[in-house]
Order: sequence, then structure tokens, then C-alpha cells
Amino acid sequence: MAKTEILIIEDEEDIRELVRYNLERENFTVSEAESGEAGLKAVARKKPDLILLDLMLPGKDGLQICRELKQNAEVRDIPVVMMTAKGEESDIVTGLELGAEDYIVKPFSPKVMVARIKAVLRRKTGAEAPVETDVLTIQGIVIHPGRHEVMVGGKPVDLTATEFGILHFLARRPGWVFTRYQIVDAVHGADYPVTERSVDVQIVGLRKKLKKAGDNIETVRGIGYRFKDME
Repeated sequence: MAKTEILIIEDEEDIRELVRYNLERENFTVSEAESGEAGLKAVARKKPDLILLDLMLPGKDGLQICRELKQNAEVRDIPVVMMTAKGEESDIVTGLELGAEDYIVKPFSPKVMVARIKAVLRRKTGAEAPVETDVLTIQGIVIHPGRHEVMVGGKPVDLTATEFGILHFLARRPGWVFTRYQIVDAVHGADYPVTERSVDVQIVGLRKKLKKAGDNIETVRGIGYRFKDME
């Protein structure tokens, strides 16, 4: 059986070496690109199983590269995990909105990096597993789990897998309050390494995409989030 291949798009050689070392220890096949332009060519040539993409690249930056990857029908389904040194919410939200599956903030723990990559790959592998098919209509939002579709006002809303999972989880239990870790466990599994901040970032992106309907996702200070109860 062929090994899972991961493409690292990163301009700093020492970081590439660190990432390669830790991924190869986990039996992954690793390839590298030193720039965004070289990374796009490598993706087209190799069709890797996952792309580890630095945001701070010379020339085309990581967000531009992510946008081009997700607009290309031939490679848009390849998961992208962003690496950012800035940790700024705006960059993270933009990357997630463009379709990136996850992000890692530098400096990062190699163990956490590997765990997050494995979690993304598990979700990709499990995409064809049986899913709930009942259509859920609530507060003007139509959620179709089988088709992975969300409609608001008759118009489709393009959500990432994580955003869709969070919305579906909360909307199935209107009025119930869930902590950030309960949300992560439900969407990704109990072994998924995450910070509370990353959940907040996903919620910000989800609300923005849902526009006015995003007001149905309420923050419960000191606890977590809930979908507005139907009254």
C-alpha cells in the first residue's frame, strides 16, 4: 500500500527539515517546495494527500496559494493545513473561509502538528462513511447532511467541513449550550488537539458566511455556544 504523501510549502529550510523529520518518523512520504509558485506546480504534478502551507511566503503568499488551490477543480479536495507565525485572527479566518481544513501557529509542537495532520486525514478518509441524511430546517437555514449543503434564503452557503459540522451539531439541539471542547469532540473526535481560540475562530467564520442567519449562533459568556432556541 502506498504511503500517504504530504507536500510542505515553506520557504524556511530549517522549518522544512523539522517538519520532514517528524512526518517521516510517522511513516509519511514527504515532498517539499520553497515557494508558492513551486508548490502549485508540485501539487499539479504529485497530487499529494495533504498540503502543509506556510502563509508567509515570498511572491504569492499562502492565502493566494490556498485560493488558487481551492478554485482548481482537479486539486480542490486535497486538504490544506496552514502554518502561520503571526497567529492573527484575520489571516486564520481568511484561510478557513478559502477552504483550508486547519491551521497551526508557529512555533508549534511537532507532536501537535502530527496529531492535527492525522486528524485531518482521518476526516478525509471518513468522508464516504454513512452519514445522517435527514434534512434539517431551522430559523430559515436548510441543512442537508447527505449532500453537505447549507441553504439560507434559497441560496447556497459554501462552508468548510469543520464549519458545516459545527453548524449541524448546534442546530440539531437548539437552546442547548455546549462548551468549546464539547463542540470539538462532536465534530472532530475526542483526540483532536485544539485550543479554545480555534473554536472561536471557526465560529467567527461561520457567522460571517451565514450573514444575518449567523445571529442564531449565540455566545454564552463563560461557557460556550448555542443555537438560538425556536420560540
